[in-house]
Amino acid sequence: MTDTRPPSVDSVVRRFDDGNLPRPLVVEAVREVIDLARQDPTLSIEDEVRSRLHRIRRSAPQRVVNATGVLLHTNLGRAPWSLAALNAAAEVATGYANVELDLETGERGRRNPTPERLLRLLTGAEAALVVNNNAAALLLTLMALAPGGRVPVSRGELIEIGGSYRLPELMAASGADLIEVGTTNRTRIGDYAAVADAALLLKVHPSNYRIVGFSTDTTVTDLVDLARQRQIPCVFDIGSGLLDENVPWLDGPPPSWLKGEPGVRQALAAGVDLVTFSGDKLLGGPQAGIVVGRADLVQRLSKHPAARAMRVDGPTAAALAATLTAYLTGEATSIPLWKMATTPAAEIERRARSILGSSGRKGRIAEGVSTLGAGSAPGAEIPTHLLKLEGGDEWFERLLVHDPPVLARREAGELVIDLRTVDPADDPVVAAALSAR
Repeated sequence: MTDTRPPSVDSVVRRFDDGNLPRPLVVEAVREVIDLARQDPTLSIEDEVRSRLHRIRRSAPQRVVNATGVLLHTNLGRAPWSLAALNAAAEVATGYANVELDLETGERGRRNPTPERLLRLLTGAEAALVVNNNAAALLLTLMALAPGGRVPVSRGELIEIGGSYRLPELMAASGADLIEVGTTNRTRIGDYAAVADAALLLKVHPSNYRIVGFSTDTTVTDLVDLARQRQIPCVFDIGSGLLDENVPWLDGPPPSWLKGEPGVRQALAAGVDLVTFSGDKLLGGPQAGIVVGRADLVQRLSKHPAARAMRVDGPTAAALAATLTAYLTGEATSIPLWKMATTPAAEIERRARSILGSSGRKGRIAEGVSTLGAGSAPGAEIPTHLLKLEGGDEWFERLLVHDPPVLARREAGELVIDLRTVDPADDPVVAAALSAR
């Protein structure tokens, strides 16, 4: 009589416990498969365990070569860090640091004084506060300044960002009462003025879409004037974190692809009381949420009980400080975001032809555009050159299983590789992925 009982967990684990994964993970996967096999005797236990362990390895955090041409790719962690930011974070993370220690007195000190001091210098703000992301920055602002209060927001600014972030839901969670004003395409200052007893005025930059055509947008200046008449704060969530619309860290005039993107410095100069934005978008630093503006309002945020739950750790603060320092020392073009964004299209074309030649594959080089992504400067297009190969689906999958994985994109049946978002040091990796059989 044939024994149809599944093998023991231990016997299967011994065949797959090669040290590449923690043994408890292997044991868990084997147990799950054996339980399935008891219900389905036709299941190949060995094949299913091998498949599950492969998926576990692939899901672990690992380096990915971004060949999509999307500079701030949300699924790939947005802005890559500069070497200076990495070194600063590593120095703090691998030992002890003065995260909340005043080295002059030896007593407990204020958290994150350096990045906040640098932010004041860069933006002209009276004060600054750093939290863990921009959603937290806006949430904390509403919780501290408008608990249970009425906050008018233009219907054209009720944004949704990737990952199911919706402004109305965030406002509900804060305890503020959202009052929709105007219409999707036209909102005037009178629509805001019609809201009685508003706790604050909130303007939200629609950083991942544009409303064009028959449309009217209330200006920041008009909102500031109304807020001053009502003696309430005016808050501007610009999201993407462009420090200065003039982009003084780049040679020449501001790039055309940044047209219409609001700058933090300009918003504050217009009289906005608080500006909130991200650290890992156009700032080019680590994930963080930043609030700059009036000192009394920033202090109210910092004293709110929720501020402690939203604070950043020491390594993140160190990386942010290193990123901000680059702007002050004239070295912002060393930040990967700006280095990628300003690489000449002709240089990208040269690299693409070199990779195509060394890979031995048949393809073509075509003009195209790179995009910023991550809800920054929607519609912005940076001229580039694209490497294209026929058989997009097949190539897409082959590049993903390469070590390290290479993420490209597919268009009209072709694989599209944009080297603008690839570190030149990784060009051999892309060539090897294309050459692999």
